Amino acid sequence: MKKYLLAVQFDESAPSPSEGEMQEQQARTAKVTAEMQSAGSWVFVGGLLPSHATTVVRPGNGTTTMTDGPFAETKEQLGGFWVIRCDDLDQALAWAEKCALACGAPIEVRPFEDAQWT
Repeated sequence: MKKYLLAVQFDESAPSPSEGEMQEQQARTAKVTAEMQSAGSWVFVGGLLPSHATTVVRPGNGTTTMTDGPFAETKEQLGGFWVIRCDDLDQALAWAEKCALACGAPIEVRPFEDAQWT
């Protein structure tokens, strides 16, 4: 089975959801995650803090520099993700549809390389 990253893309310039809307969204995404677990597709899920909590470490000339803030200056940022196992891309896209409806945000589907990880 291949592994896929389902990356949740949030627009940080959009108004924040109310507490009630956030709880509803979390309940919907928890339901999809439970469905993934039951189907044997779930590997890992995680939500991320907003991009202002980010630190970027950049290499250069044998040393590194660290800067606060996101890697890319854009309104759309990675807000969370699922790592899943699927037979093929079609199955991963079907899960991505459920995730997009549950969290109300675009989902980027990206396959992992076929390399074996220990």
